[in-house]
Amino acid sequence: MSTVTNAAAMAGDLVQLRRDLHRTPELGLELPATQAQVLAALDGLPLEISTGRELTSVVAVLRGGAGTDSTARPSVLLRADMDALPVREHTGVDYAATGDFMHACGHDLHTTMLVGAAHLLAAQQDHLRGDVVLMFQPGEEGAGGADRMIEEGVLDAAGRRVDAAYALQVTSAMLPAGLFAARPGPLMAAVGTLTVRVLGAGGHGSAPHPARDPIPATCEMVTALQAFVTRSFDVFDPVVLTVGMIRGGTASNLIPDNAEFSATVRAFSPGSLRQVFTGAERVVRGIASSHGLDVEVATDELFPVTVNDPNKFATIASVVQDTPSDPNAGSSSPTPSPAQKTSRGSWTRHPVPWSSWAPHRTAPTRQTHPSTTLPKRYSTTRSSATGPHSTPHWRCTILPNAACGKPSLARGQASSPPWG
Repeated sequence: MSTVTNAAAMAGDLVQLRRDLHRTPELGLELPATQAQVLAALDGLPLEISTGRELTSVVAVLRGGAGTDSTARPSVLLRADMDALPVREHTGVDYAATGDFMHACGHDLHTTMLVGAAHLLAAQQDHLRGDVVLMFQPGEEGAGGADRMIEEGVLDAAGRRVDAAYALQVTSAMLPAGLFAARPGPLMAAVGTLTVRVLGAGGHGSAPHPARDPIPATCEMVTALQAFVTRSFDVFDPVVLTVGMIRGGTASNLIPDNAEFSATVRAFSPGSLRQVFTGAERVVRGIASSHGLDVEVATDELFPVTVNDPNKFATIASVVQDTPSDPNAGSSSPTPSPAQKTSRGSWTRHPVPWSSWAPHRTAPTRQTHPSTTLPKRYSTTRSSATGPHSTPHWRCTILPNAACGKPSLARGQASSPPWG
């Protein structure tokens, strides 16, 4: 039987697992219910399973039966994230989450796809010429789960450093449903935060002259930073600085002592990110000085640029083209430019060739919940009203086919898996 045929046979179980995960979203590094569901779904497979010491991760190693016992045998890592977002769901589907959390970024689907890939690969264990490490990651949404798993040894779980790592990140309402999109080289931006606290002296709004009002200076800083970005960086090495939080004052007639704002910064090179921080601090300190104010500046580099290895990108591209699937799916397209969104895989901090692709689950402005029509600005993966899509079975064939395709476990053979 082919990989796709085996996947289709599991479709009902995978849909049910995805819906069960969707009903019980959890945040951050502690996902006990999610971890338990993953362990139950993997039960009975010929896997070497370990769980995290400081987080609820799951690592499973499948030993291929066709290779040698040599330390030179190839190994590939397949990764899925498991955590949800602090979003209240409004889809109306019968398996919607009822609390304050939601799988609004598709991690329930990612987890299900990796479980499906585990079953497909285990069924063909005797044909594998190397090992597969399955990485179920908590804390992708800003909690640094990948770094912690790497510190706990996930990259060496098979006994040696993996030769490559692959992942899929679903998205919606951007390109036609079923299209797989990616690009070699920089794919997703590095991200950091800039936080500025403007220190003044409060007073009454009727007599602002004895006070040192931080509000006008704060507003001036926000607009000046936009001009700073557009006039300081090459448009072909783009930078985005977006102020998402401003806080200051308690009443309309009172001048506060302090005000503060926080911005997210995205860039496609470590040098640019650091240059933004250096230049932004210079800008806000200059404005503060001109107003007779003091300023405190804090910066934090959170995640590096996601860089797709060109060879691993080519592997996935050939697998997508060679894997039959849904009649409306299975084609691939290079994205014309990298995305300012961020992946929290942390692979660029470690010498592991990496490729991430985005399978699109719904067409632009289309929702899987038919009674919901959203404005274009809300038609994204992270919307609380984007209906969950429940056809994970054919997508899970891409991961095992990539693991067994050239030049990894199949040792340079055709990009389809060695079992045909």
